[in-house]
Amino acid sequence: MMFPMRTTLTIDDDLAALLKRRARELGLPFKDVVNRTLRAGFGEQAKPRHRTALKTIPHAFGFRPGIDLGKLNQLVDELEAEAYAVGQRSGAELRKDTRHDPARRQRPRSRA
Repeated sequence: MMFPMRTTLTIDDDLAALLKRRARELGLPFKDVVNRTLRAGFGEQAKPRHRTALKTIPHAFGFRPGIDLGKLNQLVDELEAEAYAVGQRSGAELRKDTRHDPARRQRPRSRA
């Protein structure tokens, strides 16, 4: 299996015209004709090497059914938002406790 590399080439106009004409004659894409021509120019050195196909080894991560592995980032965001909301709520309760108690103001003050 070959892994193609994208690159930009500057080809002289006369060579580009020859390659385009050859592509039309053979009914092949331009890039295939360029690759074939380069291989022919390099001879034996440029024969395509056949690589072994990559093997994927599956692994069970132990997630419960119903957890979409493609949306793990969304799950993390939701858990962080929930934790933040709980922290904000407890912070608000703390601030409420430290505020001045309105019932306390109703007691008569001494005017000395």
